[in-house]
Amino acid sequence: MTRAIALIVAAAAIAIAQEHGYTPADIENGARLYQSSCAGCHGANGDMVPGIELRRGQFRRATTDTEIIGIIRAGIPGTTMPPSSFSETQAGTIVAYLRSAAIAAAPGGRGGESAGTGVGSGVVGNTSSGKALFEGKGACATCHRIGATGPRLAPDLTEIGTIRPAGELRQKLIDPSALVRPGNRFVEATTRRGAKVSGRLLNQDTYTIQLLDTNERLVSLSRSDLQNFMFVKESPMPSYRDKLTAAELDDLVTYLLTLKGLRP
Repeated sequence: MTRAIALIVAAAAIAIAQEHGYTPADIENGARLYQSSCAGCHGANGDMVPGIELRRGQFRRATTDTEIIGIIRAGIPGTTMPPSSFSETQAGTIVAYLRSAAIAAAPGGRGGESAGTGVGSGVVGNTSSGKALFEGKGACATCHRIGATGPRLAPDLTEIGTIRPAGELRQKLIDPSALVRPGNRFVEATTRRGAKVSGRLLNQDTYTIQLLDTNERLVSLSRSDLQNFMFVKESPMPSYRDKLTAAELDDLVTYLLTLKGLRP
């Protein structure tokens, strides 16, 4: 049964790709180019840059294939997205791969949900009640930021409704450590002088590590000055499994799905 479903998903991915003029060979070539040239920053699953989910078809600055191709080739001025030397055809194969990956991710409550709308998510909650829970009983606003309001240590939720489906949001509320996105990882470091630093990882390269510490201060650490550096396996977020009822969880998820970048 599982194999049959996998075959149907693969066929659907190819069919959608062909509607855009892509072939299975384009998808395969695009996968190679993505892994060799894009995965270093965006990650193998396209989720290393906070707020962007490339392999789930979610882009901030583009909608059409032509727009995505343009960004791949020209980059985005003022950001860490550089221009590339890809031809239009090569960039098109990367788009083919990303489009097919988004279709393939659809079953199982991920790509198949209409993220940010609640449509097809199976969640029927009350937005107003969810907002009240976020600000009150759930105490979510004590850690998370929406728009210009709130602390910065926990992940910003301003656009969470556009980048997370209902199923994933509910799972996060019940079991926070089950899935920790790369952009939300917490780290602990010990300097050679014995000072301990912990916080949310913002960026790292061969020589330095940048994080937001528990006092919301931006800290840059030199790797050569560290005696120990490790990722924290458990999420600092508390579980709401026994704190909220099923109906309250539905309300909270429904509210989160309305957060699409507009300030409340």
